[in-house]
Amino acid sequence: MRHSIIVTLAAATLLAAPAQAQKKNAAAGYPITPVPFTQVKVPAQSFWGQRLEASRKITIPLAFSKCESEGRYKNFERAAQNMKTHANNVDVNKVMPYSFDDTDPYKTIEGASYILQTFPDNKLKGYIDSVLNIIALAQEPDGYLYTARTQNYTHPHSWAGKTRWSKEEDLSHELYNLGHMVEGAVAHWQATGSRKFLDIACRYADCVVKEVGPGKGQACVVPGHQIAEMALCRLYLATGNKKYLDEAKFFLDYRGKTSIKQEYSQSHKPVVEQDEAVGHAVRAAYMYAGMADVAALTGDSAYIHAIDRIWDNIVTKKLYITGGIGATASGEAFGPNYYLPNMSAYCETCAAIGNVYVNYRLFLLHGESKYYDVLERSLYNGLISGVSLDGGGFFYPNPLESMGQHQRQPWFGCACCPSNICRFIPSLPGYVYAVKDNNLYVNLFLANTATMKVGGKSVTVSQQTAYPYNGDITVSVVKGGGAFGMKIRVPGWLKNQPVPSNLYSYSDTKRLGYKVLVNGKAVEGKVTADGYYTISRKWKKGDKVQVHFDMEPRTVRANNKVEADRGMIEVERGPLVYCAEWPDNNFDIKEVLVNQNPSFKLGTKTLDAFIPEASKAKLVDWRGQTLTTLTTDAQTLAFDKAGKLTTKDVTLTLIPYYAWAHRGGGDMKVWLAQDLKATNPSQPATLASQSKIESSMRLPSLQSINDRLVPKDATDRSIPYTHWWPKNNTTEWISYTFPEAATVQSSTVYWFDDQPWGGCSVPDSWKLYYKDTQGQWQPVEDADAYPVEKGAACTVNFKPVKTTALKLEVKINERLSAGVFEWSVK
Repeated sequence: MRHSIIVTLAAATLLAAPAQAQKKNAAAGYPITPVPFTQVKVPAQSFWGQRLEASRKITIPLAFSKCESEGRYKNFERAAQNMKTHANNVDVNKVMPYSFDDTDPYKTIEGASYILQTFPDNKLKGYIDSVLNIIALAQEPDGYLYTARTQNYTHPHSWAGKTRWSKEEDLSHELYNLGHMVEGAVAHWQATGSRKFLDIACRYADCVVKEVGPGKGQACVVPGHQIAEMALCRLYLATGNKKYLDEAKFFLDYRGKTSIKQEYSQSHKPVVEQDEAVGHAVRAAYMYAGMADVAALTGDSAYIHAIDRIWDNIVTKKLYITGGIGATASGEAFGPNYYLPNMSAYCETCAAIGNVYVNYRLFLLHGESKYYDVLERSLYNGLISGVSLDGGGFFYPNPLESMGQHQRQPWFGCACCPSNICRFIPSLPGYVYAVKDNNLYVNLFLANTATMKVGGKSVTVSQQTAYPYNGDITVSVVKGGGAFGMKIRVPGWLKNQPVPSNLYSYSDTKRLGYKVLVNGKAVEGKVTADGYYTISRKWKKGDKVQVHFDMEPRTVRANNKVEADRGMIEVERGPLVYCAEWPDNNFDIKEVLVNQNPSFKLGTKTLDAFIPEASKAKLVDWRGQTLTTLTTDAQTLAFDKAGKLTTKDVTLTLIPYYAWAHRGGGDMKVWLAQDLKATNPSQPATLASQSKIESSMRLPSLQSINDRLVPKDATDRSIPYTHWWPKNNTTEWISYTFPEAATVQSSTVYWFDDQPWGGCSVPDSWKLYYKDTQGQWQPVEDADAYPVEKGAACTVNFKPVKTTALKLEVKINERLSAGVFEWSVK
């Protein structure tokens, strides 16, 4: 379909391209044109206005401060200095933890540039300019810009390889760095009109085009971590230079044909032959988004068919109810079909962002509402759960169950998720509307005012709504008008379909409905095959469309092939997934059994309880705001001291999943037992569970070692564990101090081992010590064995001894660290 391209294919944000690019690319592009976020104004005192304010006032300033304190800018300064002196005296591995650390400034500049277009700020603009001065000086004469190598040409970062591109398909991330540089550079150019960053990015891209490709003398490699594909498409549209599009297509066409062939990086076979989502979830999502971009710009239908097959695999077999993707920490990857564990769910924040990118592009290609159904589920749950309400705390993985081992962090050494949030949240308004011919798509429901052209005529519309907590939306024509179809998405959750497949289904008997009025009167309209309620008329200023979506709590069951969710339900309302969390329930939520026919009551909690005091002064628009809670009658099951099962009636309170872990670490569950077979009654107390735990160093989730939960096998990640990572080649210990002196003669350890992908293995050896009457540690006597078997009960029996404390001493491998699921004592 021929139409004028007026957008760039940004990852999450589509902005106006320059006139020269429009002319050169007039015959290619997505059939549907999104309305740029710069044309959509969101009021501060609204659900998304609050998120935008938190991003502007807290997240982006925090990210820039971390770039300073964590040495990101220093990497560029040292690289510039080494270009002059060639001293090659920097220990790059010591000063630069990851070869992709350069991308943190790039992504933060991208997000800040989006903010500049909405909130002009000369101080921020000047700060970015000063950062670009530092970055520019690190660029080599031929355009190459990769500080992991340039800081020390002789001994670059261990992931970089001895020569350019030699480890690109493995660990170097040279092309990944290029991708984020381009994304940030185009955003900065569009925000400021300055080519300062864009010229840096073009020089690096030119270097890549010259040196990487299928030609003689070129390095025939493809990105080990994808994103350059969609970034180069964006650069093509920004500059009109087709060589960037050709390079993006080369990166895709040669995947599966170069030296490294592995599922981890989706290089196991050519992209057009792939039909299952495998490997590292972020890499995969970025590649699928790049395939959509290249397909739209070149008309290559084989790419589209491949993405469609892969999308079907995800939504039918590999999608979490939160919209998260990536089931396992091993490789941060998709698992096998229907493998969707909850406690160990990885669901990386970056992967949720990637899932939004993919579904957004598939909508632009196909125009069907089902893609926005997946996008919305991911957006309101698996994505914004990755950043705290105040914008200053982050999750890397977003599990669906926790026992306190997950806490929001102010930053990470590998900071890809926080910096990715920096660039995504400010772009959100660009997802609300889209236009095709004489049709205006209303895809997301949030308070805003937007201006766009429909059928060649300018029109300004506004939305008033309290969505996602309320199903009433009013769309008003504020200015302009004309004859066009207003296409209002009818969400899948309203059509009795949690996701567009049979992976999940509603388990109650409710049938929700909706009403649509124009100027207070019912109108002729219908839900068309694309999933939209289409109202075609000649619109004029003052026209109002009133939409009411029934919004009630619903219960959801997973496909029985999802072993982790059998016998359990998930509760949701509208687009929001709900969870039970410890601060709202004065009982052990792991013991809960939900009624067979639960009824729910709505309540509210103020956001003050979820926001640190230090942030409240900055986030003035949060005052008086609330979130909606749900309560229902339930029971808890537990064994008493005699081993008899007992029950207790309780009131279970649920909060939106995105708001969990704001009030400290503790238990959280999304999936709740409704069948007896899925219950987990608490076990009687044991000597270990009543003991005080101490350790040689601060360990994560230390309380997990005496929670009476043991792994089913070597690969079980459904229960918590503690670990000494990144410690290696050391001797560490954990001790139990008993409530009173006790006679012990046996102890069992379940070792945590996440090989081959992770950093922990069974230890080299271990020993037990008891505390004698003088308070000194002594080795237990007559120990029969100290086994170190993965995934098994490693039991040692010894001469009975009466003591007040026992110590587990562990000799950690010289290369890998170690961890413990459970340590019991008898």
